[in-house]
Amino acid sequence: WQTGLMDCCSDCGVCCCGLFCFPCLGCQVARNMKECCLCGTSVAMRTLYRTRYNIPGSICSDFCITLLCPVCSVCQIKRDINRRRELGIF
Repeated sequence: WQTGLMDCCSDCGVCCCGLFCFPCLGCQVARNMKECCLCGTSVAMRTLYRTRYNIPGSICSDFCITLLCPVCSVCQIKRDINRRRELGIF
């Protein structure tokens, strides 16, 4: 991951969007990944993203993170997408 799970301060805009409009951020992530808007906050989306970019982890860790802190999970994915876009690798 380009940022840690709790690195909200590294992109306050993403953090605020996740906190105040979680479904909207999930849809942004899904749209960025060219997936159905309903999938943006799912374990499957996190796993798909992680495997696509060879990010270390497991389905079990994806499940636990998504279950225990879904806002942090989706914010982390969106920050990673933004950083990879800046680097031209998304």
